[in-house]
Amino acid sequence: MHFVIGRLVLPITFLNFFLTMLSGKNILLGVTGSIAVYKSAFLVRQLIKSGAQVKVIMTPAAKEFITPLTLSTLSQNPVFSEFSVSNTGEWNNHVELALWADLILIAPATADTIAKMATGICDNLLLATYLSAKCNVYVAPAMDLDMFKHATTQVNLKKLASFGNTIILPENGELASGLIGEGRMAEPDNIVEFLSAQLKKKAPLIGKKALVTAGPTYEAIDPVRFIGNNSSGKMGFALAAELSKQGADVILVCGPNNLRSNSSSIKRIDVVSSDEMHAQCMKYAKDSDITIMTAAVSDFKPAKKQAEKIKKEKGLNEISLVATKDILSELGKNKNRSLLVGFALETDNELANAKKKLHNKNLDFIVLNSLRDQNSAFGHDTNKITIIDKKETKKFELMSKDLCAVEIVKEVIRKVKRK
Repeated sequence: MHFVIGRLVLPITFLNFFLTMLSGKNILLGVTGSIAVYKSAFLVRQLIKSGAQVKVIMTPAAKEFITPLTLSTLSQNPVFSEFSVSNTGEWNNHVELALWADLILIAPATADTIAKMATGICDNLLLATYLSAKCNVYVAPAMDLDMFKHATTQVNLKKLASFGNTIILPENGELASGLIGEGRMAEPDNIVEFLSAQLKKKAPLIGKKALVTAGPTYEAIDPVRFIGNNSSGKMGFALAAELSKQGADVILVCGPNNLRSNSSSIKRIDVVSSDEMHAQCMKYAKDSDITIMTAAVSDFKPAKKQAEKIKKEKGLNEISLVATKDILSELGKNKNRSLLVGFALETDNELANAKKKLHNKNLDFIVLNSLRDQNSAFGHDTNKITIIDKKETKKFELMSKDLCAVEIVKEVIRKVKRK
């Protein structure tokens, strides 16, 4: 059995796999004034179920068919329609909306909106956002049979396609006029599957397997106490999400943390100690194309774990420590085809120490961050990173860990292509 969407044919056995491609994507849904707008409500639900973040822009005419409240409730975001909010004067920034989006989907797209897009008319917020877009734009027409077949509409659709937009062709069926034929907006399920398939084809890391470590390790002193550090795991989780976004299948090995990963293409494995993290890394690294060691693994552990809780009155004068297994070094010594990336958190001689680690551990590149930088490294949502390989050093300003992950994965993609 197959679904036919425009010219794309999808085997049904692959549909659930394709849906994972939308996970974590920012999708801007443009809704125009068509009777088919009722399908937009179902479309929002399906996109949310697929793990996407959805924001909606409505044309003024669309609000005559469905209320903004409905789409706001379903998308869990405010709905945008006007250039400014009348009671506050606040500006709805079309440029920021366009930059936020990983893709723009206009569904339903009326003949009027299609004509304006084709000719550059910009008389509402949706059209202004479309003209500001740097991402892929998908257009799902909805109109009566004769309107769709009209030469003007066909010319406009061809013009939109020539601009690089993708047309999700309408389906055959009963139309609002009572006619039966082409013009029905594609069904929401079919649109979601189409988008997923398109993203899969374009994702640069499709078919690649990635191993990411995140968070701290806890080394037990007794059943209650441990040696650990302040790593939150946020950088590792952001990297796992970005790798997944770029098409990779990700194994995320993480120490104790309170974070969640939403993508179904990320397999999460929770560990506590450095020995447990070592075992999981050795298990999965041999099959990985990309290995990114973000975790703050303890360098030392107690030589002996006490079987019972140490009582305060008995005291503990000293704890004998032994070195933990150097996971990164072991991976570097046994590296084959995998791209290996390490992290260096330093407090002094940062650049020199990071370059030494890059060489000694046989890394493809290393990401340096410093505890000297304000609002950077452990516990923060921001980070200030430097990417270092054997040929060059790239310094970045303070930015969110999500944006750091984007820059690091860009470097991964560049190096994977060269291998």
